[in-house]
Amino acid sequence: MHISLNKQVALITGASSGIGLGAAKALAAAGAAVVINYNTHAEPAEQLAQEINAQGGRAIAIGADVSQEQDVERLFTQTLEAFGTLDILVANSGLQKDAPAVDMTLADWNHVIGVNLTGQFLCARAALRIFNRQGIREGVSRAAGKIIHMSSVHQRIPWAGHVNYAASKGGIDQLMQTLAQEVSHQRIRINSIAPGAIATAINRDVTEGDTTQLLKLIPYGRIGAVEDVANAVVFLASDASDYIVGTTLFIDGGMSLYPEFRGNG
Repeated sequence: MHISLNKQVALITGASSGIGLGAAKALAAAGAAVVINYNTHAEPAEQLAQEINAQGGRAIAIGADVSQEQDVERLFTQTLEAFGTLDILVANSGLQKDAPAVDMTLADWNHVIGVNLTGQFLCARAALRIFNRQGIREGVSRAAGKIIHMSSVHQRIPWAGHVNYAASKGGIDQLMQTLAQEVSHQRIRINSIAPGAIATAINRDVTEGDTTQLLKLIPYGRIGAVEDVANAVVFLASDASDYIVGTTLFIDGGMSLYPEFRGNG
């Protein structure tokens, strides 16, 4: 199956590293013009934009804090100024501020919820407003727009010591489903991806070195790569998935199957 996103524009938040950067690369390789959003790390985002442009694609890097409404509005305005339209949003920005619940500060709770959940709402709202104005672009996509929310297996699996992060991901699940229920009749498709253990910088302490204990939680027997998620992003952004609406795709090697219960039920 060949997937082409030619003539489409994709905005990827939190795309200066990890899954976001991988998704930006994959969407550009499929033919989309890409907006590479970053917050504090401009250099890798700008470098990726330069690489894509040098290879004949179209890309720009834009700094914005997705937890701030004014930043989000500016991000989407600059996207339209650069490319004239928007077809795909990958709401990927996320972070962790871990602590046992009894020790967690309100500031760390608010920071994680602000970026991981409120940020996804603000970006989705901005994208929906654009999709509503432009409608279906005939010959470009069967949908008026596509939103892909980046969640986590921890929307399903509780995670002691990470209550703010897990709560934000559980919130993303209902955010995505409610938005999909609300706007799918407008031919806007909204879905989520829930990665498991993916080898990125944020997970380096558990995905490198001795992974024996981690692999006990992954029935498929390997740690995920950024490309595993990026390929799914391209699929969900394309007409190949046109009848997939309000669904979470778990990319986790089976982690969400609770493999520790094998033989222990």
